Amino acid sequence: MKQFPSSELLNSLPKQFFAGLVKKVGEYIAEGHDVINLGQGNPDQPTPSHIVARLQEAAANPLNHKYSPFQGHRYLKQAATDFYFKEYGVTINPDKEVAILFGGKAGLVEIPQCLLNPGDTILVPDPGYPDYLSGVALANAEIVTMPLREQNHFLPDFNELSADILSKAKLMFLNYPNNPTGATATSEFFAETIKLASVNNICVVHDFAYGAIGFDGEKPLSFLQVEGAKEVGIEIYTLSKTYNMAGWRVGFAVGNESVITAIELLQDHLYVSLFGAVQEAAAEALSGPQDCVKELNQLYERRRNVLIDGLRSLGWNVTAPMGSFFAWLKVPDGLTSEEFAKILLDQAHIMVAPGIGFGEFGEGYVRVGLLSSEERLTEAVRRISCLEIFKK
Repeated sequence: MKQFPSSELLNSLPKQFFAGLVKKVGEYIAEGHDVINLGQGNPDQPTPSHIVARLQEAAANPLNHKYSPFQGHRYLKQAATDFYFKEYGVTINPDKEVAILFGGKAGLVEIPQCLLNPGDTILVPDPGYPDYLSGVALANAEIVTMPLREQNHFLPDFNELSADILSKAKLMFLNYPNNPTGATATSEFFAETIKLASVNNICVVHDFAYGAIGFDGEKPLSFLQVEGAKEVGIEIYTLSKTYNMAGWRVGFAVGNESVITAIELLQDHLYVSLFGAVQEAAAEALSGPQDCVKELNQLYERRRNVLIDGLRSLGWNVTAPMGSFFAWLKVPDGLTSEEFAKILLDQAHIMVAPGIGFGEFGEGYVRVGLLSSEERLTEAVRRISCLEIFKK
């Protein structure tokens, strides 16, 4: 069969770091091993029943069998608007400041293509969500990383950015609660970000994927809650984590009108909007009862406590995350993140994500998901204790 070469664009895309690890896990499972998978970020709970019921009802409506409006149904934009006012006290114009997305990832990958020209500079957190790099590659842009260090609470230190870099930068990605570190942001940090962005004409894109997941009574802060945020950027919200709708592929961007217009223009050329029944179900999620969100948050907090308390009992000095459904754990001295992850997989049949997969400054850590039951997390702690790596 004739082989047609891929384009230079496809060949320029970043490699999927975790593909090999997932393959290795599959091999262990195929051999009959009981692998505890704490390495991936796929919610393990079902979508709440009232949202599923709305989808089922809407799927039977012949009007939803037609093309949806290219830029999405207005009722979903209104639901997003009402949600932001109710949850964060933020006023949004549904006609100008909301773009419906095919999941949060789609928006994050689209944004660099919307705003950057080849060679333009984008500021990206390190460690960070690997798919940020996909959009940068597609836009043929230049990356400058912003290190996230524990001593600075995993917030970037803008003093490390030179005047030359700031003058070139056109776009900045931020993400709090943070994947992979579980850190949260403060209003003071967001205010500093807004000032920096305003002075240097940088568009800020805040990835708020884990906005519903905060611990110890602290509700995560929306970037748009801080004065001036809408002037310099947008926030991307996905229903994947808040409502366990990862497979439904629905989210939205809210904020700066010019950026929303750019997103919708690009999507006009790529899609014919989401299936109308999914949009109805998404509106139901945002507008309906939110008890399910509170219960989910409590579930993750219980799991966090089981894991962190258990690991500390082994003598592993770990820090509890303040948000997201991830824990960011230091590896033992003398081991790289990949070496430690391999030990856990080979000897304890536990999968974790090596920190180096999230960037240079992820080295020295592993990411652990809170997406298994308390019983499985307890079993993971027991297996780690058998390795006798840590001293009490």
